[in-house]
Amino acid sequence: MSTKLVLDIETVPDPEIGRGLYGLDGLDEGEVMRAMLHHYQQRTGLEFLPPIQHKVVAIGVVLRNDEGVRPLVLGDEDAKESELIMRFFRGLGHYVPDLITWNGAAFDLPVLNFRALRHEVQAKIYWETGVSDRAFRFNNYLSRFHWRHTDLMDALSGFQGRGRPSLREACALLGLPGKNLMEGSSVMDAYLEGRIGDIRRYCLEDALNTYLVSIHFDYLRGKLSQDSLDDEYGLLIDGLKASGEQHLAEFARKLEAEPGKPEEPPAADPQPEEAASEEPATVH
Repeated sequence: MSTKLVLDIETVPDPEIGRGLYGLDGLDEGEVMRAMLHHYQQRTGLEFLPPIQHKVVAIGVVLRNDEGVRPLVLGDEDAKESELIMRFFRGLGHYVPDLITWNGAAFDLPVLNFRALRHEVQAKIYWETGVSDRAFRFNNYLSRFHWRHTDLMDALSGFQGRGRPSLREACALLGLPGKNLMEGSSVMDAYLEGRIGDIRRYCLEDALNTYLVSIHFDYLRGKLSQDSLDDEYGLLIDGLKASGEQHLAEFARKLEAEPGKPEEPPAADPQPEEAASEEPATVH
């Protein structure tokens, strides 16, 4: 099977950029972050900063390969941002996986690009388009319509700019556990309170939910059978239980209680000769 890597990141406003943009040298970190949000909202009417103004505080991934399924958060709680970025791109270069995200084309990957630029982290495989490796010519991480990176939100929305759902909505659609630990809007406050562990657990929860959406997407595309989908659920649940982490065991328990598996597929349409032998419906 091809290796799959599901990615989610958590970020906060970068106070270094804020100080440079707005001359906020006299303010502490939290004050600078809030000032950045205020300035941007006043200027654009939007509450969420553009990717270049974020810094990464957690990276959660789910790795699926021939050895099984492995959810993990990169680095330790006290790891520097540069280490997190380096670990991600080093892993991408090592496994060369099919990368899966939710809104990753618009947010996660641009943030990682800018932060790699900031910390001088090389990402050769990520930027390969077939010049050095012809296998990437028609299937690379940069093209919107290649499968080496799939932004599930973008693909399932038909690559349209309207009607894009949140991950929470997709989880509700499929009966998945969804977001239980935190909301994205709470990450900055949690960071300022020093609750990095909570952010890391929340980040991995999002990565797990995205992974589950991805296997349903594989089923939708005919890449998994019903039995294979059931096996993927079982493999993930067993791995979460064996992790020794309470929040992962709780996630597994919720999956077992309300597994988001599809209903039995409808029966195949009758063949023409079968349809001809059926009695016509009575019209009133």
